[in-house]
Amino acid sequence: MTITGSLENIGEYALLMKRVLTPPDRMREFFREFFKEMYKLGVNSIWIVVIISFFIGAVIVMQIALNVASPLLPRFTVGAVSREIILLEFSSTIMCLILSGKVGSNVATEIGTMRITEQVDALEIMGINSANYLILPKITAFVAFMPVLVIFSMFLGLYGGYVICYLTGTPPVSTYVYGIQAFFRESFVWYSIIKSMIFGFIIASVAAYYGYSVRGGALDVGRASTDSVVINSILILMTDLVFTQLAMG
Repeated sequence: MTITGSLENIGEYALLMKRVLTPPDRMREFFREFFKEMYKLGVNSIWIVVIISFFIGAVIVMQIALNVASPLLPRFTVGAVSREIILLEFSSTIMCLILSGKVGSNVATEIGTMRITEQVDALEIMGINSANYLILPKITAFVAFMPVLVIFSMFLGLYGGYVICYLTGTPPVSTYVYGIQAFFRESFVWYSIIKSMIFGFIIASVAAYYGYSVRGGALDVGRASTDSVVINSILILMTDLVFTQLAMG
């Protein structure tokens, strides 16, 4: 992709968001789509968040317990370090990278299919702001549900560590729990939630842009879906770096 092409994409994305982020013409219709998208994009993503968070939480605790075996460090360090990793990075950034594959490809494919089957054109002919009608409920629903997914991820990640401590005894469960509680800062939870909501907006809006911009046939829909996942992953990592520097630097 050339620099000119990248600038064109940024401009087209900005113009699309200008059309999307306007008050809906019919609020009743908007809320009906909002709750439908919340279930499809948010509730249907809980299962993958639960499974991945549980096992990654367990692996994080195992790895830290194996590598922090120095007699100079207290054993509750395992719980404290695991908590910081899960709260600050895993439950927001890593989970959003995973969700960009599931949710982002879903959004891009759905809107792209509507574009090539001329359903979007039909909405425009009827005088409906198709960008607002199709995309705004997806963005708002996913952003609104992100805190729920993050909290699930935090809890299951820490619980996965608890289970592995219970099964192996390294460190003891009581020591692990003490480490989770030691020097806890509530602001880290809010930091993670706010960051995940920003990522949620990026995932849904970028995927919608690629789907809405599809021209051609079925192969182009697949290409748009792949491109949305790649660009979302890059943007999430770049935003994570900038946001972390601004919020915690």
